[in-house]
Amino acid sequence: MGGVSHTSLSPLPSSDRADIAARLRRALLDASFTADGLLDLLGAPAYAALARSETVPALRATRGDTPLETLVRLFLLQQPVPYTRVADVLPVEDALESGWLTRTGGDEVAASVDIRPYGGPDGEDWFIVSDLGCAVGGAGGIGSREEGVVLGVGGASTTLAGITVRGPVGSALDLGTGSGIQALHVAQHATRVTATDLNPRALHITALTLALSGAPAADLRQGSLFEPVRADEKYDLIVSNPPFVISPGARLTYRDGGMGGDDLCRTLVQEAGDRLSEGGYAQFLANWQHVEGEDWQDRLRSWVPRGCDAWIVQREVQDVTQYAELWLRDSGDHRADPADYQARYDAWLDEFEARKVKAVGFGWITLRRTAAAEPSITVEEWPHSVEQPLGEAVREHFDRVDYLRRHDDAGLLAGHFRLVAEVVQEQVGLPGAEDPEHVVLRQHRGMRRATKVDTVGAGFAGVCDGTLSAGRILDAIAQLVGEDPVLLRDRTPAQIRLLVEQGFLEPVE
Repeated sequence: MGGVSHTSLSPLPSSDRADIAARLRRALLDASFTADGLLDLLGAPAYAALARSETVPALRATRGDTPLETLVRLFLLQQPVPYTRVADVLPVEDALESGWLTRTGGDEVAASVDIRPYGGPDGEDWFIVSDLGCAVGGAGGIGSREEGVVLGVGGASTTLAGITVRGPVGSALDLGTGSGIQALHVAQHATRVTATDLNPRALHITALTLALSGAPAADLRQGSLFEPVRADEKYDLIVSNPPFVISPGARLTYRDGGMGGDDLCRTLVQEAGDRLSEGGYAQFLANWQHVEGEDWQDRLRSWVPRGCDAWIVQREVQDVTQYAELWLRDSGDHRADPADYQARYDAWLDEFEARKVKAVGFGWITLRRTAAAEPSITVEEWPHSVEQPLGEAVREHFDRVDYLRRHDDAGLLAGHFRLVAEVVQEQVGLPGAEDPEHVVLRQHRGMRRATKVDTVGAGFAGVCDGTLSAGRILDAIAQLVGEDPVLLRDRTPAQIRLLVEQGFLEPVE
C-alpha cells in the first residue's frame, strides 16, 4: 500500500510542543470543556443531535459568551470566534504559534482541528483530535472524500474499546491507530505502547490526542499492517480497528484496506499469532464476505493462526446493496452527481458479483496465544444487545475455555459450580399445563445470552451455590424425580458443559 497525499488537508498543530499542549489541556478543563460539561451546557437533545452531525441545536445553545460556549463554537462547531473572546479562555498566542488555532482575517480565529471531549472508563477527561468536521459530533459530520482524512471517535472505535481485555501488560500494539483512541485506552494499563498507521497524518494526530489528554507518548511507526514491527517483537495485547471496508479500490485510507475482498482482515488475523506473547490477546473489528456455496463460519475458522484460541462473534450481516449504500453515504457520494453515484454503486456490485459475494458480515475477532495441544475456536452469530464494556466477559470466556479443556465429564461431576448473578428463568408452555414445554435461562449481564434447558438442567442450575459437587446435586435430583442416578450422571455433563461454556455457571475451585 502506497503513501498518502495531504495537499488539500489543513495544516496540523505542532506535535513537539508538549508544554503548549499541557497549557491548552489545563485551559480546556478549567472551562469545563469535558463530556459532562457539554451535556450540562447543551442539554441531552442538542448533545445527541451533535452525534447525528446536526449542529443547529448546539449553535442555539451557545449564543452566550461564557468560556465553555466559546470553546464549543471554536472546536466542536468550527465557527470563527473573536480573538478577544478566545484570549479570555486559552493561551491564544501560543495556540496560534503552534498551529492549534489560525487567524481567519479581521479579529477572528478558528480551530485547525476538531477537539472532542471524551470520558475515559474511570472518569478521565480526555480529548480526541481529528480533522476538521470529522469527529463524531463535528460540524460537517463524516462525509469527507479526502484520501488521508483522519476521523475521530465513531461507533466502531467505542465498540473495540469496550470489548478489549483490560489489565496490566508490559507491551501493547495499536495497529492502524487513526486518531489514537485505542492507544489512549491501552496507555492506561500498558508499560509500553506502540501505535502504527499507514497514514503519517494519523500518527501526527495520535501524538496530539495523547498529549492533549495528558497520556504518555507512544512509539509511533508508519507502515501497513505488521510491516513497522520487527520480527522479534512480541506484544501482550494487540488491538486494531483496521480499514476493514470491502470496497472496489482504496479511495479512503481510513476505511479502505487496498486489498481484494476481505484479504486485509484475513491477513491481519493470520499474522497476529506470531506477534503475541504467550497468553497475550489480539482483538480486532473486521468485515468478512459471505461467499456463495461457502460456510462463513468455516471461512473465519481458516483465518485463525496456529497456537491461538479464538472467539469470533458476527454482530451484523448486510446484503451487498445495503453494504454498498452504507459506505457510499459514508464518503458523501450520495450528494455527488447522480451519474457518478450510479457508476460507483455499479463498481461495488461488479466487485461483489465477480467474487460471488452475497452478503457481508461485521463483528469482533479475539485471539489468545495458547500452548494447548488443541486450541479452541468458537465462531458464532450474536446480533442481540450486549452490555458494554465487555472486556472482562471476554477474559472470562477464555478462562472457561481453559477450565473445560482441563476437565472431562468425570471432572465436571466432581466440580463445584455457582449460578452467576442476574440470571432469570423463564418457563414456556401452554396455559394450565402441568409441566412447561421448555425452560429458558437468560442472562442480564455481559453477552445477555439465553439458552434452553430441560427441567433437570434448570433444577441443577437453580441449586448451584458452590457448596455441593455437581455429582451430588444430580444424585439428589435423581432421587427427587425417581430417575436412575447413573443414567442421569451419564446424560447431564453435556448440559453442564454448555452452561459453563456460555457463562451461566462459574466453577468454584
